[in-house]
Amino acid sequence: MKKNIIAKTIAFVGICMVISACAQPVKKEIGLQLWSVRDDMKSDAFTTIKKIGDMGYSFIEAAGYNNGQFYGMLPLEFKTLLNNNGIEFLSSHTGKALPDSAEWESTMAWWDTCINAHAVAGVKYIVQPFMDKKGYGSLEDLKKYCDYFNAVGEKCNAKGIRFGYHNHDREFQEVDSIIRYDFMLQNTNPEKVMFQMDVFWIMKGGQNAVDYFNKYPGRFELWHLKDEKELGESGTMDFASLFANRKVSGMKHFIVEVEKYTFEPLVSVQKSYEYLMNADFVSK
Repeated sequence: MKKNIIAKTIAFVGICMVISACAQPVKKEIGLQLWSVRDDMKSDAFTTIKKIGDMGYSFIEAAGYNNGQFYGMLPLEFKTLLNNNGIEFLSSHTGKALPDSAEWESTMAWWDTCINAHAVAGVKYIVQPFMDKKGYGSLEDLKKYCDYFNAVGEKCNAKGIRFGYHNHDREFQEVDSIIRYDFMLQNTNPEKVMFQMDVFWIMKGGQNAVDYFNKYPGRFELWHLKDEKELGESGTMDFASLFANRKVSGMKHFIVEVEKYTFEPLVSVQKSYEYLMNADFVSK
C-alpha cells in the first residue's frame, strides 16, 4: 500500500514539474546594440549592463571600442561584467576608413591590436558600420574598399572572428547603373566578409531585405532589427516576412537597435525586447 502511495506521489510530482516547465516562457536569444543606450553607458556602464541583463537580453553588440578597451574597461574586465549579468559579448562595431598606400601598414597594425583585444574578450563578430567618402564615390574606390575588407576579414579569420559590414541607406544608391551594396556583395569574399543587414536602413534606401536574402543567400549572418523608434512602433516594418526568410539569409543572430525614442532609452529597449518576446514570428 505504502509503495503504491509513494509511486503515485512521485508520478504526480513529476507531472507537476512537466506542467510547470511547459508554463514557463522559453527565453529567446535576443541581442542589443549598446549604441541604443549610449548615454547610459557613458554615465554608468555597470548599472546599465545590469539593467539590460535583468530585461532578459542574451547578448550585446558593443559600440565602445577604443585603444584596446571597451567603454574604458580592459577586454576581460568588460567581458566579466557582461557574463556576471548573464550576457554574452557576441559582437562589436568598430573600424577604420580605407587607408591610402602610405597608411596601409599602420592601419593593419591598428587592426591587429583591435582584433587581439576582441579575441581576448571572446567576441565572435567584428562589424564595420561605416565608410568614408571614398566608399560613396567611384566604383574604383569602392572596389578598393572591398579589397580592404577582404584583407581585414582574413586577419579576423586567423583569430576565429567573423568580419562584416553594416549598411545604412546610402549603400543603395546607384553608380554606373550598379547599386553600391550589390557591388560590395559581389566583390567581397564570402569566406572573409559577411554582412550585417540593417532591415530599417535598407527600407529607407528604397530596397527590400527579402529580395537581397534571395539574391545573395547565406551572406547576412547578423541582422539589425530597427524601426522608426521602438520595435513595432511604426506599424510599417514587416518583421514577420523577414523571419520567414531567416534561413535563406544565413542569419545566425539578430540584434535590436533603437536610435529614436518615445521613452527613455532603457525603457525603449525594454519595450523592444518585450515586442520580440511576444511575437509569434520569432522562434524560440
